[in-house]
Amino acid sequence: MRMDNLLTIQEIARRSGVAASALRFYEERGLIKSQRSGAGHRRFARAELRRIAFIVFAQRVGLSLEEIGTELAKLPAGRAPSGKDWSRLSSQWTARIDERIAELQRLKAGLTDCIGCGCLSLGHCQFANPADGAARLGPGPRYWIGDRPKRAKAIA
Repeated sequence: MRMDNLLTIQEIARRSGVAASALRFYEERGLIKSQRSGAGHRRFARAELRRIAFIVFAQRVGLSLEEIGTELAKLPAGRAPSGKDWSRLSSQWTARIDERIAELQRLKAGLTDCIGCGCLSLGHCQFANPADGAARLGPGPRYWIGDRPKRAKAIA
């Protein structure tokens, strides 16, 4: 490919909204590729913008860089990926997005149940966690990861 058809790292950073340092990191991890000019400067094909967009969105969905690399390796070699190729990769994200939405809804409910009361203590809270019942469910933020508190029965 001719060097005048390639983008500098500053141009690709500006177009993608990703810092040049992150682009260098992605390249070191093999997620994107550049060519070197005679002076050793990185030059990127425009098609790398699609890969960078994929990386950014995949990270927002919650994929690790290792998982992203695995997904990118599934793209065809020798041709630019088509919309169908990208769609095939991202179609598997629906369940993961649904899980994240559920987690965020639990977090939102937790803000109301715990932080909303003002005590900020799940260990001592008589409203959201009486007698520290959450501790019996296991380590970590039990209610945020989906366990439900056992509420005392209302007195009739």
